[in-house]
Amino acid sequence: MPISSTPATSLPSQRLYFLDWVRIIAFFLLILYHVGMYYVEWGWHVKSPHASPTIQPLMMLTSPWRLSLLFFISGVASAFMLEKIRPGQFLRSRSIRLLLPLIFGMLVVVPPQAYLEVVEKLAYAGTYGDFMQLYVHGYHGFKIEGKTLDLPTWNHLWFVAYLWVYSVLLWLWLAVRPAWFQAARTWLEKQMKGWRILVFPIVYLAIVRMALLSAFPPNNGLVADWYNHACYLFVFVFGALIANSTTFWQELAAVRWLALRLVAGSWVLLIVYFDLASDDIPKWLLMAQRLVWVCMAWSAIIAACAYARQYLNFDSPARRYLTQAVFPVYILHQTYIVIMAHSLKPLALPALSEGILLVAMTAATCFISYEIVRRVFFLRPLFGLDMGAVYKPRSLSPG
Repeated sequence: MPISSTPATSLPSQRLYFLDWVRIIAFFLLILYHVGMYYVEWGWHVKSPHASPTIQPLMMLTSPWRLSLLFFISGVASAFMLEKIRPGQFLRSRSIRLLLPLIFGMLVVVPPQAYLEVVEKLAYAGTYGDFMQLYVHGYHGFKIEGKTLDLPTWNHLWFVAYLWVYSVLLWLWLAVRPAWFQAARTWLEKQMKGWRILVFPIVYLAIVRMALLSAFPPNNGLVADWYNHACYLFVFVFGALIANSTTFWQELAAVRWLALRLVAGSWVLLIVYFDLASDDIPKWLLMAQRLVWVCMAWSAIIAACAYARQYLNFDSPARRYLTQAVFPVYILHQTYIVIMAHSLKPLALPALSEGILLVAMTAATCFISYEIVRRVFFLRPLFGLDMGAVYKPRSLSPG
């Protein structure tokens, strides 16, 4: 469904196609990012024998902002949905579209990732069936690098769980205090002009990162993940509040070049910092790095939306197809990466060739799977698709 608005003087006069394109691009960056996770030294489910710091600067180019951008766009989309349907319908729709894929994903899509992780890191010799018996019974006996592997798990599908919780909170706000929501929307629209579009959110995010990150490092487990919630819930609600502001979307043009320069400068500073960082780094420098991190994160969101509004604010068959495809592709992509990376290891391919092959194979298998899913009515809701819009091939009639 395109991100759109209903007619009103305060709402954008056309569908915000550019946000569909930003969402599409952001989701497909996940394929590149998670393939990259196989080749860097950061912890991940499986690791390449070629793992090194070589591409970590490229990974840092999207790490600070990629998921925040998706939560921001989700907030915008949620607000537009609530303009069209009653809050009760919104909650029902969000629950079906998010919880069914999450449950299905945890039981079917995600387990191969955990299985291959214990095979590679713990030399687990049991069959997949043996592992699944442990998985569904919540076995906590796998210890990896001093940490217990939580089973069952949602791994990369944590985004879906968080998005559902934030949608419920938005629904509650509108159901209990709709006047407060409208007041907050009016206030925010007045504030978000010129330089304040960049500075005010960065100040908030910097305070949160400096105050909470050390005490509550991200765990993607929903419970006690206070730093992540303080960031992701903020950008989600920000998107919902600002969604129907024509002024805000127009104001982005004035700050897009500054935002892009802040992204580039922050990226360079982060690369230098992490290249030189040590265990005894001064606290003031750590705090400065956290400020730079959030500066890059928010500036990237603003720059992405601003430049997309300028160059990608159009509809096309590709947009309509990819808008439907990205969520099933997101659900499947990491499992395909893990399986194929593990399977390619015996071939001992050069890192570059193997990486290109992994990206191509992941994209191909994801889209082949999507073509199957969208044609099978009972699979559609398991991947977040509307059950009532099953694909039907066009007839080849004359003319």
